[in-house]
Amino acid sequence: MAFLTSPTRNQDSWFESVSPIEGTAIEADVIRNDPVSISTEPKASKNRPCDACRKRKSRCVMNEGAAKCVLCEFRSHDCTFLENILPRKRKSLRCEDEPDRPLSSSVRRRLSERSGQSVDQAVEDYAQLKGPTLLKRTLGLQRRHHGLHIGHSGHIEPVLARQNCAPTTPGLPQGASFRRVSDTDVFALHPDQGTELYEDEVDDLDAIEDLVAPHGRALINLYFRIVHPSFPILHKKVYLEKYERTHREFSPVLLAAVYILATDYWSYSLELSGSAAPDVKSLESLAWKCLNCAIYRPKLSTVEAGLLLLQRSNQRSWPLTAQMVAVGQDLGLHRDCTSWDIPGWEKGLRKRLAWALFMQDKWCSLMQGRPSHIFKADWSVQSLVEQDFPENFADENDEEGSTEVEKGRTLYTCMVTLTEILSDILVSLYSGTTEENVVRQYPNETTQILMQAKPLQIRLKEWYAKLPQCLSIERIKLRKLSSSGYLHLAYWATETTLHRCIVRTLPSCSDSDLVRICQHAATARLESAMDFVRSLRPEHWESFWYFASEFNFGLIGLFETLLSTTLVSDNDITTSMSRLDQYLWTLKMAKKNAGFLDRSIAMIDLAIASSKQVKYQNKHTPNGHQDDLPDQRTEQRERLPEPITYPEQDYFNPPSPPHDQSIPALQPDSYHDLADYAFFDADLSIEQ
Repeated sequence: MAFLTSPTRNQDSWFESVSPIEGTAIEADVIRNDPVSISTEPKASKNRPCDACRKRKSRCVMNEGAAKCVLCEFRSHDCTFLENILPRKRKSLRCEDEPDRPLSSSVRRRLSERSGQSVDQAVEDYAQLKGPTLLKRTLGLQRRHHGLHIGHSGHIEPVLARQNCAPTTPGLPQGASFRRVSDTDVFALHPDQGTELYEDEVDDLDAIEDLVAPHGRALINLYFRIVHPSFPILHKKVYLEKYERTHREFSPVLLAAVYILATDYWSYSLELSGSAAPDVKSLESLAWKCLNCAIYRPKLSTVEAGLLLLQRSNQRSWPLTAQMVAVGQDLGLHRDCTSWDIPGWEKGLRKRLAWALFMQDKWCSLMQGRPSHIFKADWSVQSLVEQDFPENFADENDEEGSTEVEKGRTLYTCMVTLTEILSDILVSLYSGTTEENVVRQYPNETTQILMQAKPLQIRLKEWYAKLPQCLSIERIKLRKLSSSGYLHLAYWATETTLHRCIVRTLPSCSDSDLVRICQHAATARLESAMDFVRSLRPEHWESFWYFASEFNFGLIGLFETLLSTTLVSDNDITTSMSRLDQYLWTLKMAKKNAGFLDRSIAMIDLAIASSKQVKYQNKHTPNGHQDDLPDQRTEQRERLPEPITYPEQDYFNPPSPPHDQSIPALQPDSYHDLADYAFFDADLSIEQ
């Protein structure tokens, strides 16, 4: 059957879905105007697709005088017209008994008044698309091409490439060209055709859409209501514009990834909650298969999809993170795009996506204990500003269970700045060279680590002091979900990471006073972090949690077990274990609303088992604490002053200032435990 053409519509209207009855009526109207399209007589071979193109559901283009169509010529296949065409079964024009519901992808017709094309003829070139569109000058989301950034030391000389940006450039593969975007940056544009399994894209897209039919649009709405505000790595208007034309305009893996994350919140949609959820395992299998092919034709959508899939726990997080960093560098995401000749919306998207990639790399580096892939010397991306976020309060959804858009924007920006501090902690305290230098060059390892930690601790204090009040853990809007929990958890995980490195050095520290001070500081953070977890409400647990959260919850318990191995007093050890038991109970009670906590609990259980072995060895080996000068150390501890009393300060919710919306810096007394380090200044307060 020939492709259907869309009827004429008002040029100012957007695209609309059609019901089965409307679709059949439109089809009938087209048939009346094109009776040849339903003829059951065999067509002449010049008017019908060849056997190979019909199997691939691809457009069959035969150049005048050619013996083969373009695709068969390209793939060196035989271009045959031997197979019989089976007549298609068609519905009756009257469908009164069928309920009015959206069409599945195999029969849905999203008709464009601008292009005059059917769903099977997705837009080939956005530059030629008629009518208003955001995609005409896009660099990273082109339909049939992908652009690779030309590096300064590669096999292509960028100076020469910038001077040869004609549509066709001698020496490049057929269909490839250069595109200059600034005085210093140029891209090589390559056709998608001919890349790994490119011919399967349409079939994959249809299979993905069929798995969720007829709920595709409802799932997309759900994603942009709950996930997107707190993790804004897509451009909502671009995504919806493409979907209104046809699902076939997407990269298959991105379409699947959005559906997969949206299914986690199935019950929060009135439209979906009464229906059976789609087969998520099948969606995931298709998504991974499509991602493995998409990296051969990388686009911004490839990185978007990879980051979304990484939000779900999987065993491939570190290799996939490395892969996404590599793809991002192919796309020039590590470069400052402020002055590039690309649409303004794409500049903002590139910056948000670049920082999402930066966060993925740093938090995954922490989780896996691996060196980071992104280095400051190669990173020129500018800090995020308000203009980089296209959505605002007007785009907020009032439906119950949605997430606040403007709050999500602030949260995302704060998470980026916190991750920059984490990155410096990993470099300063956890890199291989740091570890070797401290051990080899300094007799007192604890002293040196404290000196390196001091400026990082001050930066953490400043970050928290400047945290906008709208991100307070207690600020929850009525019948709205809140993702601010993952930001506060990330803060405590960063504090824990800094002090974890200090506590590791305590067994070899000969200064018992310093040991006790460091233990007190670590204990104070553990108690505050556990109090924070207990303060979380269902609005937090049910919301979107950043992928590192399952590790961050576990890290708090792991740090408690590490600290307990440095304690000598039976009373201190008992208190530590009691605190840990209470924390585990909190997580177990919360996991019914946050299934990922199972992995956090397993992480803590493993740490507990390991710590028991360490404590046994400490008691029964000559180098253990119990046998290492017990009388002298006990006597020293008895001469210590009373344990430090920490003020009952609500670190997350200090009193709101009467006129100023920002939270003032914490006062010296409320942060006194930081100054207790012997090598810190006595007053670490921040001047106003």
